[in-house]
Amino acid sequence: MAKREWPDDFAWGTGASSTQSEGASEFSDWYAWERNGNAPLSRDGNDFATRYAEDFRLLSSLGLTHHRLSIEWARVEPSEGVHDRSAIAHYRDVLEAARDAGISAWVCLHHFTLPIWFAEKGGFLVDSNRTKYWARHVEFIAETFGDLVAGWQPINETNYYPTAAYLGRGWPPGHTDLDEWSTASEQTQLATAEAAVLLKNTGAPVASIFGLSTLELLDDKPESMAFAERFYSANWSAGLGLFRDGVLRIGDRPPIERPDLAGSFDLIGFSYYCAMGVRDGGLALYPESDTRSPLGYSIWPDGLALVLDRLHKEVPETPLLIAEYGIGTADDEARSAYLAAGLDIAHAALERGIDIRGFFHWTAVDNYEWLHGFDLEFGIITKDRIVKPSAKILSREIL
Repeated sequence: MAKREWPDDFAWGTGASSTQSEGASEFSDWYAWERNGNAPLSRDGNDFATRYAEDFRLLSSLGLTHHRLSIEWARVEPSEGVHDRSAIAHYRDVLEAARDAGISAWVCLHHFTLPIWFAEKGGFLVDSNRTKYWARHVEFIAETFGDLVAGWQPINETNYYPTAAYLGRGWPPGHTDLDEWSTASEQTQLATAEAAVLLKNTGAPVASIFGLSTLELLDDKPESMAFAERFYSANWSAGLGLFRDGVLRIGDRPPIERPDLAGSFDLIGFSYYCAMGVRDGGLALYPESDTRSPLGYSIWPDGLALVLDRLHKEVPETPLLIAEYGIGTADDEARSAYLAAGLDIAHAALERGIDIRGFFHWTAVDNYEWLHGFDLEFGIITKDRIVKPSAKILSREIL
């Protein structure tokens, strides 16, 4: 079979987070959370903290050219206003090792975990925390690491984090409060867009990471239609509306006019893991299939095409980035098939004129998967650094 053509500057990458690959910082809210029995212990993650240079060389040997990691806020600023110079030196070593291996490093500043001191001040429930402490942190990271960063993705799954933390999904602080969810949604959308504007000053591109899924109506009940409207408002319209129109709308809250944040990102990046259905006014599996991920959703790569098409319609002039695409399973044949299907979909989208700038697989090396511990495998490489057959699905497109 003839090798397919991809854009010359297409970004072939993988993604990971600090807590998942290095283990939780003792100064983070997740460390306290897991020590209190709310999640499995993350320990040293997959040992990335000591094996990062080896990992980057391995990724480069597969033809991969990009990797997204997170710089853990709790490590570099373990207490308010006090920066840990050894942690800073460590992350600079990591970024330099990536560069030396030919890997362009993208940096995320908030991947689900917060410093304890920031969380105790109310985290992203407090407007002044965003405008003072978060903004100060973004500026510090840009100044300290900007010379080694090829791209930025400020907040991971901006629209999902408030749900995980404030709608009973098992993330700290573990609240179930719709008002807190609305506040946190508003604050994190503003935080990631404001960070994007600041980070653009480094000269490196900035992408969002929205967790996106499409929703299929499985009945015509009014409550199902109302649910679908709320779903798209929270998961699509909020971040995209702020980016496109400079207006942030979260549920029934008064809209926030921020014309300065219109066009804040250079690329709209997103993660895709599943499509969903709605029946009787609530979420349902879609497609209704026995082929399910251990996380409970239907394994359906075709949904990636639906997300790409919808994004192209909503922001037609903006380049897109597939910032996360993967499947949690010990069945690497299933991963290979899922990855091959996703690449087919991405290539077909390029051919019909959708401007996609890169494809990042989640993840590189099997790591800690939050509430599931180490039992759920997302990597194309094992924790023992054995390359899985699924890695060849990526390599054959690149090399």
